Order: sequence, then C-alpha cells, then structure tokens
Amino acid sequence: MLNAALLRRIAAVFFAVVLVSQNVAAALPAAVDNQPLPTLAPMLEKTTPAVVNIATTGRIRLQQNPLLNDPFFRRFFDFPDQPRERQTQSLGSGVVIDAQQGYVLTNHHVIDKAEKIRVVLSDGRAFDADVIGTDSESDVAVIRIPAERLTAVTLANSDTLRVGDFVVAIGNPFGLGQTVTSGIVSALGRSGLGIEGYEDFIQTDASINPGNSGGALVNLRGELVGINTAILAPGGGNVGIGFAIPINMAHKIMDQLVTHGKISRGQLGVTAQDLTPELAQAFGLKAQRGTVIAEVVKGSPADRAGLKVGDIIQRVNGRRIESSADVRNHIGLLRVGESVSLDIVRNGRNQHIKAVIEAPKLTYLDGGRLHPRLAGARFSDIAEGMPQYGRNTGILLSELDPRSPAAQTGLKEGDIVASANQKPVKSINDLETILGNGSGGGLLLNVQRGNGALFLLIR
Repeated sequence: MLNAALLRRIAAVFFAVVLVSQNVAAALPAAVDNQPLPTLAPMLEKTTPAVVNIATTGRIRLQQNPLLNDPFFRRFFDFPDQPRERQTQSLGSGVVIDAQQGYVLTNHHVIDKAEKIRVVLSDGRAFDADVIGTDSESDVAVIRIPAERLTAVTLANSDTLRVGDFVVAIGNPFGLGQTVTSGIVSALGRSGLGIEGYEDFIQTDASINPGNSGGALVNLRGELVGINTAILAPGGGNVGIGFAIPINMAHKIMDQLVTHGKISRGQLGVTAQDLTPELAQAFGLKAQRGTVIAEVVKGSPADRAGLKVGDIIQRVNGRRIESSADVRNHIGLLRVGESVSLDIVRNGRNQHIKAVIEAPKLTYLDGGRLHPRLAGARFSDIAEGMPQYGRNTGILLSELDPRSPAAQTGLKEGDIVASANQKPVKSINDLETILGNGSGGGLLLNVQRGNGALFLLIR
C-alpha cells in the first residue's frame, strides 16, 4: 500500500506535468520515488482469460386469443396466419471453473430456455456449449465447452470476505465485450430481495450491468469470490448496488449439478422467523442473534430430532445464524440423506441437536383429470423446500407442457393458483373438491404470478 507522502508526491507530479504544457501529451510516470504506481493490470491479465461471453438463442411460444385457435372463427373473419413462436436472443457472461473438464459456471437466467449456447473466449475462440445442469432457485447453472487450452480462475473462500474489501467485476455488459469495473464489498448476506429463492448475496458498488450476469467478482489477488447476478436499478440504470452469489454457495451447487445433473433439496420440517429484540426479551435472551422456530411439522426430521416450537436456532453445522433466511439457505444446500447439526437455546439452556434431511413429501395432481383444458399441467402443494414462493397461499403449477391445452389458456409454469371458481385453494385436495374429477364446465382461476395476480377464465 502507498503511504500518504507518496500519494501526495504522485499528485504533485501529475499537476506539474499538466501545468507545464497543455499542448504536449502527458502521462503519469511509470514510477515515483522508485516505486511503481498501483495497477490491477497484472492481476487482470491472469484472470480475464477465465471469463467468457455467452450468447444464447431460443424460442418462446406466443400467447394468443383462444378464439384464434377456432378454425371457423379464423375463416369467418379472415384472420391471416400468425407466427405462434418467436426467436429470443440474450447475452451474458460465465467463468471457467475447471479447465480440464471445460466446466463454465454462469447464471440460470442467462441460459434459461436456450436452444443454442455460444461461448466466446477472451482470445476470440468460440465454442458451442452443452448444459450440464441448472438450478433456478439459486440462479446457478453449469455448462460445458471443449477443454482446449482453457484458463480457469482460482477460487477464494467467500466466507472470509469482509465489508470494505476491494473487488473487481468482470463481464460482458450490453454486449460491448469484456469489461472490468471495480469497487468494494458493500454488504454481506443480503437476502429477502425477492430475486431468487435462495439468497445470500454479496452486495458491491462495482458496476454490474445487463450482460454482466454470470461473470466474475474477484478480489485483488484475482481469486473468484462471487458470480455477478443482479442489480438494484429503480431508475433503470446502475446506482452502485449490485449483487453476486458467493462462490462457496455457487460451488456447492455446481458440485451437485456436475455429479447428479440436478439439485435434490430436502426438508427439515420447521418454519422459522427472525428473532426481534422484543422476541429476544420475551425468551429471556441477552443476545439477539438467531431465529426462532414458529412451527414444527409433525412427523418431519425436525420433529423426530426433538426440535420444539420456541427453540432458538443459533448455529447450523457450525455456521452462525442471523436470520430465518440463513436457516433456509444452509438447509437448502444440503442433499437428501445428509445430516445437519443445530445449536439451539431452549428455556435459556444451550442444546445440540442432530437431524437427517429428508425429501419433501409432495403430492402431484395432473390437471387433465380435473378439466380437459388443464391437460398438460401438473400441480403440487408448496413445500418447505420452495422458498421462492414465500408465504403465498395456494398450489403450484410445477410442470407445464408448452404445447398442451393448459399452456394455451395462458397459464405459465410457476403460477400459484389461489382460488378456483371464487373458492380458496390451499391444497391440491381443495382443487379436486372444487372442480370434481373430469368436470368440463367453465373454470375461473385466480393466479398469483411473480409480484402480480390475475384472473383466467377457462371454458
């Protein structure tokens, strides 16, 4: 690090050069007092070859008025044939994690629904990529390119990051080509943003723009600390609030995707809420860290392990818990069959409890059984392992055939059905009761989609 005297000397030299002549091109000297000027160039020369540009193409089905599917209606009103699909294109970034195997880590949303993925290296070489696996809930994806003279980035331990650490974001913003921006770690453990299901973001003021998604966030040693994912942009532009997935979290998900091709999340069987100062006082706690168990599902791993309502969870597998989101994130990274240890406080006494994560017990329902226009849709209850749906009340449209009658009604995968025929739906059993098997009459659904809601009339 340069001391204050040297910085003043650099400033003096710079202004002296400017004042001597405005007609002569001037530049900072390579060194001052025999000390080289600070630069990130050597680190970037080693790191940027591991960051790639990703271009994808795909197709999406256009939603049309159901009347246009009626041949008589189309012929009577002489409607021309219209395309039912349109091509999509997107740009993003990725990071070479394993040069020997050709594995590239990126965001799920960068390659979502892509039919073709083209990866361009910093030296201009281009390859078509295959998808190894994706996880929409954490927004992590792994793709693979030919392992031909690739450079991989070195991974850091993101758990050791501190607010104030210098970081550099590398990516492909707006399709301009590889671009580097710098900043600091503004905050750690950001969650509750509604961006992804599992959130434990690094916040940074290094500029992250569209196209940077999937790119690298590195420290000053060129080690990967995070995968750039999103920005908070209320005015549509960068305001210095960017988010990256910590590499420790992303790498754990990557290992599962590479080994199994998918994420198999389990459940513990608890509902937790943040420990407020008022709750801490009510429980007689001096410390206000942790999360309180508000519900234990009967017959769940938590129930069998002896967890109780009112227990304060302070650590999960040795990691300190600050909020209910921390519990969700730590449990969500565990596979079915893995054990988890919890340090809790019960009635003022510390206890240590172990449990084994189990698969969520979900019941599925094929929509075609209920209504002919729901054929191709598959519904399920919302389980603990689906945090992206928050506390929404309803049932989840978990699978949808894009060419099915259900898709033509305007339903979308991920929709939450809150009511049917103006009656609340809290489980798939409710939907069965309301509609009855094989009912062919009209159907009015109230659907929650993202941050909004709408009614769909299905005939």
